[in-house]
Amino acid sequence: MLFELSISDFAIIESLTLRLSPGFNVLTGETGAGKSIIVDATSMLLGGRADSSYVRTDSEESRIEGVFQLSSAVQEYLRPLLDEYDLSDVGDGLILTRQVRRSGRNVCRINGRAVPLALLREVGRHLVDIHGQGDHLSLLRIREHLGFVDRYAGLEAERAALAAKVRELRHVRRSLTDLLKDERELARRVDLLEYQLQEIKVAHLEPGEEEELTRQRNLLTNAERLTLLTSEAYQALYEGEGEEGKRSALEALGEALQQVRTLQKLDPELAGVHESLEAILLQAEEAAHHLRAYRDEVEYDPARLSQVEDRLDLIYRLKRKYGDSVAEILRFAEDASRELEQITHSEERIAELREKETQLLQVVAELGASLSSARREAAQRLEQEIEAHLGDLAMEQTIFRVDFRWVESEDGVEVAGKRYAFDATGLDRVEFLVATNTGEPPKPMVKIASGGENSRLMLAMKSVLTAADPVPTLIFDEIDVGIGGRAGAVVGRKLWELSTCHQVLCVTHLPQMACFADAHYSVAKEIVANRTVTGVMEVKGDQRVEELAMMLGGTTSEATRRNVGELLDQAQRAREGATS
Repeated sequence: MLFELSISDFAIIESLTLRLSPGFNVLTGETGAGKSIIVDATSMLLGGRADSSYVRTDSEESRIEGVFQLSSAVQEYLRPLLDEYDLSDVGDGLILTRQVRRSGRNVCRINGRAVPLALLREVGRHLVDIHGQGDHLSLLRIREHLGFVDRYAGLEAERAALAAKVRELRHVRRSLTDLLKDERELARRVDLLEYQLQEIKVAHLEPGEEEELTRQRNLLTNAERLTLLTSEAYQALYEGEGEEGKRSALEALGEALQQVRTLQKLDPELAGVHESLEAILLQAEEAAHHLRAYRDEVEYDPARLSQVEDRLDLIYRLKRKYGDSVAEILRFAEDASRELEQITHSEERIAELREKETQLLQVVAELGASLSSARREAAQRLEQEIEAHLGDLAMEQTIFRVDFRWVESEDGVEVAGKRYAFDATGLDRVEFLVATNTGEPPKPMVKIASGGENSRLMLAMKSVLTAADPVPTLIFDEIDVGIGGRAGAVVGRKLWELSTCHQVLCVTHLPQMACFADAHYSVAKEIVANRTVTGVMEVKGDQRVEELAMMLGGTTSEATRRNVGELLDQAQRAREGATS
């Protein structure tokens, strides 16, 4: 509900704070006092067009602020919107602020944080419906008509079940589209994958092969130098240079070992040296034998070198295309093979998806047709109830219809031999139609009469759709235009009944309506320092009687006061009768 509304420097309002009741509130006062200006300010607060002409003379900006108390249901509606702007910690309180500057710039805030106008407008439409001005009017938004019908008929569960199947169907169709999006591209992809796999396959790559080939190339390229160096090392260890009398390393070690063996006999302390020389001599002999074997194996083979070079060149070319190593090339081949298999078997997957699509289309068609039948049955009751309420509101000749349309579509679901478009809500395209004049066919609500007729129509619909309408605060501006006192009492009673589920604020000139209010506010203007200023105050007791008497007769007298007393008594009895 709208708990408090503060307005400053807006048109003829210098500063005004209005604390509202949770039930039925009325604003009364003379024509031009500023009642509708309060409604205009509220409309701007909720995201309406920012008009700098409303900025009060000699002021730089207008400021409107509304303090809202949120029910748990409204919190659930708003949470996704507020989470997106890190405003999820608002709890059950919300403060909307709109500043409009003379320059034309305006600032929107939620709980003190600057937000885009679009967010303020979206939040506002979940909080307040303003009837009579065309702003924030959910019943004039065609896309919401179907939701009203479903909530009125209690079909939310059926609608949710249908929506789930539609989501599943859309997923299947997206998968089909991905598989069928470009058959030529898929064919080209198959050719490329087959070429790549064949190129890697004929290479017969082995893990670690490149490292081994590189080693072989190094050996073959340096075969002559390897033979020479190996021979020299072997000769130094084993053969020595006999002609010049030089001994080999092994001979020298053998002589040293013989001398140490003799020394050991003289001094056992040298036993460790003797063992070390024996070990060194054995290792030297093994090294000499290994070098001789290695020398004998080294062979300069130009043909083999050419083969190794060709093989390494092939690996290099494959690495440029498929990876930085043989292992990566082999992994690329595995991935390509899997992708090729998937594409090759896509026909099977396509067949599966087509079968699934057919099944889901049938389910959606059945659920959609069943939901549509339930809606049409409920719509007949809705039409009768709304027309009955319109009769009470002096609009006996008004016809209200819920128009259902199915749109044919080749991509739709089949019902009774034809294909119809569908979405998550089903097959129906619903719009409320009204005819306010006898002989005229029903037309879309957005094209019907404005002013009092429009507001009374909204009141009748709200009275029927109360449980289906989640918007907590309803504002009716000039709802009494064109109706008399007797009808005004009926309107007042309906507004009061509506306030049992919603907070209601109504601007009225009829005392018969105002008598039903839970809270009555008098709007008046006066001259202060040569400036017109609008003020508002809540009237109770005798003050309220005086206000209602002025509305009834233009002047106060004992007769008008008695009449007001009778009106208040009648309203009280009507309320008591409605609750008993």
